[in-house]
Amino acid sequence: MSLLGIDVGTTGCKAALFSTTGDVLAAAYREYDNRHPQPGWAELDAVEVWEKIRQTLCEVAGRAGADPIRALSVSSLGEAVVPVTADRHILAPSILNFDARGQAYLPALERALDNACLYGINGNTLGNHYGLTKLLWIQEHQPDLYARADKFLLWSSFVAFMLGAEPVVDYSLANRMLLFDLERGDWSAELLDVAGLDREKLPTTAPSGTVIGAVADAVADDLGLPRGVLITAGAHDQCANAVGCGVIAAGRAVYGMGTFICITPVFNARGDPGAMIARGLNTEHHAVPGKYVTFIYNQGGSLVKWFRDTFALAEHQQARAAGRDVYGDLFAEWPDGPSGVMVLPHFTTTGPPDFISDSCGVIAGLHLETPRGAILKGLVEGATFYLKACVDTLPATGIAIDSFRAVGGGSKSDVWVQLSADILGRPFVRPQITEAGALGAAIMAGVGSGTFASYADGVEAMVRLERTFEPDLAQHARYAAWFEHYQQLWPTMQVYVRNLTATQR
Repeated sequence: MSLLGIDVGTTGCKAALFSTTGDVLAAAYREYDNRHPQPGWAELDAVEVWEKIRQTLCEVAGRAGADPIRALSVSSLGEAVVPVTADRHILAPSILNFDARGQAYLPALERALDNACLYGINGNTLGNHYGLTKLLWIQEHQPDLYARADKFLLWSSFVAFMLGAEPVVDYSLANRMLLFDLERGDWSAELLDVAGLDREKLPTTAPSGTVIGAVADAVADDLGLPRGVLITAGAHDQCANAVGCGVIAAGRAVYGMGTFICITPVFNARGDPGAMIARGLNTEHHAVPGKYVTFIYNQGGSLVKWFRDTFALAEHQQARAAGRDVYGDLFAEWPDGPSGVMVLPHFTTTGPPDFISDSCGVIAGLHLETPRGAILKGLVEGATFYLKACVDTLPATGIAIDSFRAVGGGSKSDVWVQLSADILGRPFVRPQITEAGALGAAIMAGVGSGTFASYADGVEAMVRLERTFEPDLAQHARYAAWFEHYQQLWPTMQVYVRNLTATQR
């Protein structure tokens, strides 16, 4: 018996088949591009992405062998929705969360619903990156599409629906619409009324891991899947990552090291709204019953990519042609201890607590003898300091982090993970499978199908840990002193960098 996990992201999708002991039996991946039909717009071609998902499923099914697939679940990006008809036809592209459409509706929503009230219901504060404002834009500017769509489905629920399930979305993804009532576990009549949106256009809500149907026979035959595979409600990708690396109890946190560096701590009860709002922190249902998560993040991985493309493009191209990764070579150039280069990581809009958009990056402390390895290390230090500043304020919210689980592409670097442990002063544990979204989805499928009695049983059976990185106390002390200087950088530079950013526009 095996379990199938599907992970749908902004730029690619993966399907992976696992044994019930966590062995990867087969896996497939496909990439796709975002579309930008107008300046400020960003979409996924839902027809194209669905075809790529189908291709991964066909490939995995063809390599499954004699191990029958019992159940599947889907992890996916949040916020974006796909308009569909009741007979499973895709009607239009999916508007992504960083698309500018919907911004115009924020002032009216702010007047009708202050952040304290919204947070009390939904656990989020107002922003254009949620699904609510995108639906309002469709309702006004594409009324025919709004009328024709029987449902607007978030991506996990869309994939499950296309496979044959009922139109059902899990709690964590429903939260990304800004229309969900956290306490009731259902769409909020008050928020829908304020928005002027129709409840029947949205899917039913259910906890992650709930059985919501089975793969339709015709779809199973087309994809090469066995008939009768159960489909369970999936989760927001960050929640699936947490399950896939064993972060299911309070006190632990995911440290996702991808394009975004995203810390996802788990906690047992909702914190004080004032303390959470002041720190720019949301509250979302975990995939695990009775648990919540929040997100602390910045685009630290993008800074590393920027360095690669700016300072080592030729080496990157040569390494790629040779079938290897250039990052190992670049990280090997890091100096010991603090880099001596101080970086304000505001190269793009920041994450919590302030979501600053009118800033720019600063690299200070450069000398003629500064090597490029010190600049790269300074970039990573700055991004990590940014996160430390947020983590250090968590006690007031009641959220505790005792240890981190490192996942994502950056977690493959021993030196990067060790640096993170040294700065944050907590152990980092790296699982054997660092791309944890599909594994988390498979565990959800196992829990929903009764293969596992609980998430704890599923994690114990399927998640394997590779290595623990303990913080070097001497380096931690050095970084604590360096962090004090970092905290002075933005207050000192903010007028200058804001003026510079305004001048460059």
